Amino acid sequence: MSSASSGSLFVIGGAEDKLRRRSVLSAFVKAAGGAQARIAVVPTASSLGPEIVEVYETVFAKLGAQAFGIRPEDRRQANDPDFVKVIEEATGIFMTGGNQLKLSGVIAGTAFGEAIKQAHLRGIPIAGTSAGASIQSSHMVAFGVGGTTPKQRMTQVAAGLGLVQGAVIDQHFDQRNRYGRLLMIVSESPHLLGIGVDEDTAAVITHTDGDERMHVIGRGAVTIFDGMHMDTNAHEVKRNQPIMASGVTLHVLPAGSSFSLTSRSLIHGPGNQIDQPTGISDLASPGHDLRKLAQDIAAGDVSPSVLRRRTQRRIVSAQRRSKS
Repeated sequence: MSSASSGSLFVIGGAEDKLRRRSVLSAFVKAAGGAQARIAVVPTASSLGPEIVEVYETVFAKLGAQAFGIRPEDRRQANDPDFVKVIEEATGIFMTGGNQLKLSGVIAGTAFGEAIKQAHLRGIPIAGTSAGASIQSSHMVAFGVGGTTPKQRMTQVAAGLGLVQGAVIDQHFDQRNRYGRLLMIVSESPHLLGIGVDEDTAAVITHTDGDERMHVIGRGAVTIFDGMHMDTNAHEVKRNQPIMASGVTLHVLPAGSSFSLTSRSLIHGPGNQIDQPTGISDLASPGHDLRKLAQDIAAGDVSPSVLRRRTQRRIVSAQRRSKS
């Protein structure tokens, strides 16, 4: 469990709005220091190149903050003191989406990963979207398939950074129908809280008087599976067969809801959410269409092959226009 002075955790379900309301990213910038914020963007999980950092640099600049990329690509770089120093000097840390197993494989258990954990303990806010959300928990969804019914072998678990203890986090939750795979993990480890975060939604985790609390912001909801008192036959189910999961406590928490992760209980339900829309014209960047890049970031969270197909279609379309 983190200390009372630890920084806020922004667990973002992916595909956060970068072009219009930007309520999730705005809240993170405010926590990181607003106009004085210096945000380290860690794109290690992404299959995209420097353009993913350009997107976040532009978005954070429009929100009044300074952002810069720091990208360890292997464990040697993740143990490089120069990489670690960048994290130590940041007022906020943002981990992008992509391949969470790559992110964990590169930074977990390294000086870079330890620097992120120490930054959290001294009060620096940490945010992660998609893969960057999953790695914040003690147990991390490595990969798996969608589906509503929990089945054996739907997914596999790897070690996360452990910023959120006693939990496993999944993302793109409702949009990609990941109920079954999260419930499978909880069935196999009932002491873990299963936390599923929808797209453009964040579970903001803070500490108040020894209580670890989660507040929901954004457009969607956070779903929690509490298996502490469940009955399950997960230990005897073979291959890809359905798993019995009886007595699971379910919490579906829309924006405005607050929940105690310590007592596993609702603090209060949603109130009125007021988001001030902002236009997309101020995100114009020379040589780039940030709307398309934002789509590419979301595509990259699925797999590099999806991104390649999207890029190829764009090239073919441009060639056809040039011939007409």
